[in-house]
Amino acid sequence: MDKELLAMLVCPQCQGKLRYDRDAGELCCQFDGLAYPIRDGIPVMLVEEARVMEVDQTLKTNPGRGASSTDQT
Repeated sequence: MDKELLAMLVCPQCQGKLRYDRDAGELCCQFDGLAYPIRDGIPVMLVEEARVMEVDQTLKTNPGRGASSTDQT
């Protein structure tokens, strides 16, 4: 994913910062617990298309709660 594009994108629901999960092919909003898919290299930034993340996924990626810097690129 292009780093410049990633820097410009925000969660369409809360306008919060997104974390790129390369393994899952998603952009994750830790505040809303939503994961937006990336299809054919294009982020699908629609709340209706987002996956609701499990509670443990949002806790792992929440700053100050042991987030791994290796997950972020």
